[in-house]
Amino acid sequence: MTEGHLPRYRIATIPGDGVGPEVVAAARRVVDAAGERFGFSVEWSEYLVGGAAIDAYGVAIRPEDVTACGEADAILLGAVGGPKWSDPSAPVRPEQALFALRGDLGLFANLRPVKVHPALAAASPLRPELLEGVDLLIVRELTGGVYFGEREEAAAEPGGRRAVDTMPYSEEEIRRIVILAGAFALTRRRRLTSVDKANVLATSRLWRRVVDEERRRFPDVEVSHQLVDSCAMLLVRRPADFDVIVTENLFGDILSDEAAVLAGSLGMLPSASLANRLNVHGGTFGLYEPIHGSAPDIAGQDVANPTGTILSAAMMCFSSFKRPDVSAAIEAAVARAIDEGWRTADLADPANPDDGLVVVGTTAFATAVIDQLGSRVAA
Repeated sequence: MTEGHLPRYRIATIPGDGVGPEVVAAARRVVDAAGERFGFSVEWSEYLVGGAAIDAYGVAIRPEDVTACGEADAILLGAVGGPKWSDPSAPVRPEQALFALRGDLGLFANLRPVKVHPALAAASPLRPELLEGVDLLIVRELTGGVYFGEREEAAAEPGGRRAVDTMPYSEEEIRRIVILAGAFALTRRRRLTSVDKANVLATSRLWRRVVDEERRRFPDVEVSHQLVDSCAMLLVRRPADFDVIVTENLFGDILSDEAAVLAGSLGMLPSASLANRLNVHGGTFGLYEPIHGSAPDIAGQDVANPTGTILSAAMMCFSSFKRPDVSAAIEAAVARAIDEGWRTADLADPANPDDGLVVVGTTAFATAVIDQLGSRVAA
């Protein structure tokens, strides 16, 4: 087959700030290698977003760049933010770019899978026996709730200051995320946990009513309700009990970061934010990013763990490329590299230099994954 007949995917990349450019570059190399082996190509475009955009343009993201990202088949994001732009009272902040992308592009569903690789169980703060069988998916509603509600900032001068954040949710916003989460549960272990704070919040009581109305769509799925505080406790006491968790924006933000420690490092875990529309290839339009931040303290040192970004790219191949074979091959290549002892510094114990592990940087770890990808295809 000639190059002109190969599937060609248009991917908008947002390297962002801190280690973002390094981990995105690593993931791009892996995807390009997969394309050579599986017969597709990628047209990469790049946009300044976040702190880099504030420095260059005075805004976190330009409207024309939001539009350009929305016209791509998918978006691959590194990370945004850092101490340089962290003043919460600043009128322009890097995180505003994320809200613009989510809101303007309809990225309403955030997926965060959490698995624990057996070889990395020792890196988790939890006892190894608690990690056996952990394989959960957090489905977070991403465009509603307190992050998108009306707010009233506090006055600048001390004395009687007051601020207000509102937490609106419509039943349709709740319904679409619950239906999606139920569909995922059907493809997994058929257990769906809906997390709310219905004993206190009106929005949570609406959330619970809508879940109960929609559970009829999934008669083969065991649906349960859990208050967010008890869910936070159970995530560290009995994490293997969970299959699919569905929850609103703020709760999902907090719980997914808590669940991330199960894997031993924030650098390990991917995420996808999906819209309710298809790209020109028939795949779901989405934004893919690791869950970690920009880690400016190690930026430019080639030591960041690119695993979460590489696995986010695998999710991109699955959902936006409609290539589950490519996604599975990338995931397997990462697992094989870990099994063979390749590690970045966040997963190594400097007090145990004789553990047989090969501690490498961002670039070399991506190379190890590419090598395993080649051997996987050859097999």
